[in-house]
Amino acid sequence: MTEEFIFETLERQRYAPSTQVFGNSLYDAELEREIKNIPDKLAFKIGEVADIAEVKPYVLRYWETEFEQLRPQKSQKGQRVYLKRDVELVLMVRKLLYRDRFSIEGARVALRRLKKDSRQIKAAGGTVDELEHIRTSVEDLSLHISSLKEMFR
Repeated sequence: MTEEFIFETLERQRYAPSTQVFGNSLYDAELEREIKNIPDKLAFKIGEVADIAEVKPYVLRYWETEFEQLRPQKSQKGQRVYLKRDVELVLMVRKLLYRDRFSIEGARVALRRLKKDSRQIKAAGGTVDELEHIRTSVEDLSLHISSLKEMFR
């Protein structure tokens, strides 16, 4: 095998895992845009989240009873405190129910699958890191070999 072949193979493998996992993903361009438009804050009140998601606060409270993943923290005064990841989840639930026309149960199943996919993505990310380390080692080795060739000429 040539060095060029090894580098091309490593480069292809570097990007392959996430492409395969995201191919069946529930994310779309519109959801990505909505997530990027979430204000950069540490915490959100229920009214703010309702405005961002364009739903009523009582809808968010209902979704909390239906989706186990959606459990915002509560302040000392008992007010809901949504973190950014909670807001992202609300946007995903809204997309599944309103745009994709999932039933509540169907959305639950989709969110469970998404959680499983995210675990696979993290595992793939570890593989990518290992491959990147191997690639760097091969590049270093190639440089050392070139240096040795030059010394013996």
